[in-house]
Amino acid sequence: MESRLKKSLNAGGRNDRASEDASRKAPEDKFISNQERRKMWSEEWTQSALPKLPDMDGWHLCWLSTTNSYDSIDKRIRLGYVPVKSDELPGYEDYRVKSGEHVGYISCNEMLLFKLPMDIYQEVMTYHHHDQPREEAEKIRVQVANLQGQRDSNGKSLVNVEGEGIGSIEQQPNRTPVFSG
Repeated sequence: MESRLKKSLNAGGRNDRASEDASRKAPEDKFISNQERRKMWSEEWTQSALPKLPDMDGWHLCWLSTTNSYDSIDKRIRLGYVPVKSDELPGYEDYRVKSGEHVGYISCNEMLLFKLPMDIYQEVMTYHHHDQPREEAEKIRVQVANLQGQRDSNGKSLVNVEGEGIGSIEQQPNRTPVFSG
């Protein structure tokens, strides 16, 4: 009898459903381990889609989006950012833009590599991460001081300071930090 005509339980080489069910793993067996999950979380918040950049003495390097209309490339150039040419970073020749308005610069996806002089970088970081938070803390301290002792229409105190209260705001360091680029 010809093999094509012979009736087979595993038609076309397929197994029956019962044998497939037995070989299937439980859904929890497919879950990733805690270590793998932590690695994925870590990678989600890092620039894993962009190449890791070496240090460039005297400069802070960053990737800027060519598609962000609010934080445009032109705006950053006016603030002192300079595009990085592919010959400035050995080993990044593969990221060189070959056509268009950014020819010769380093690019990855829609991002362009820019550099900012370290003195401007320190100024920007100091303003945003030292001076501005201190100003906001001072506003809060003044508001609390103005409300201290005041009462609402029922005679209840408007301010109830618990624990250390705003003590940590008043204990901010006076020295200006130095930011790594």
